[in-house]
Amino acid sequence: METTGEIKAIRRAQKPALNAVLNIVFPASPKALSQYWRKVTFIDEPCCHLCGRPFPFDQGAGALCARCTARPPAYDMGRSALQYDADSRPLILAFKHGGRTVQLDRFAKQMSRAGRRFKDADYILPVPLHPKRLARRSYNQAALLAKASAVYLAGDYAPDVLFRKKDTPSQGAQSGRGRYRNVQGAFEVSVSGREKIKGKNLILIDDVLTTGATAESCARTLKRAGAQKVWVLSLARVVRDEEIPT
Repeated sequence: METTGEIKAIRRAQKPALNAVLNIVFPASPKALSQYWRKVTFIDEPCCHLCGRPFPFDQGAGALCARCTARPPAYDMGRSALQYDADSRPLILAFKHGGRTVQLDRFAKQMSRAGRRFKDADYILPVPLHPKRLARRSYNQAALLAKASAVYLAGDYAPDVLFRKKDTPSQGAQSGRGRYRNVQGAFEVSVSGREKIKGKNLILIDDVLTTGATAESCARTLKRAGAQKVWVLSLARVVRDEEIPT
């Protein structure tokens, strides 16, 4: 049986090999990643006034997508910096799963561009991870984005307001409706957070907006706790053919 010292030595020996694999799957250097920036699709106006879904042409001030017309989101407004697709995926996965933070400041600048309407924010907070998942991953990518974005956006970084009380399965394996069920009741505002956000305007930060289920659940939780406005700002969003909710 190996001693603690022997185990540590084995891990140190394995680390270079592991990093070599990560560098192939998730390129680490800015130069290796810069090629992807030339291909990404940036999201800006014209877009849905509420959720930020991009429109192919200008539909006038305050225009809504079909989904938001049928069922407005729980948050007050959402915006995203990039379209999540085959071109942006390597950049985002290198950050989200590869732990590559070399593009973090660039992400934050693009998010501040997308969120330039959110001028009266009091606090900027990340979508939280459950402690068990945080322990496995060792970092929360939404928290890194929130802290970096707070440098360029109005509002103070507030990671202690919202927490995840349920260790829910990954959203990636869920259907559209399953994603909403999966995060129902998953979030809660801390005791100190309730006093902090009462009557305040908040920017909720996430990495990728897919169906909006997580953002909806967080926004409802924050509004019930007394938040005045909740704006959602994500690094990227999935843009699919619209599914109008029934």
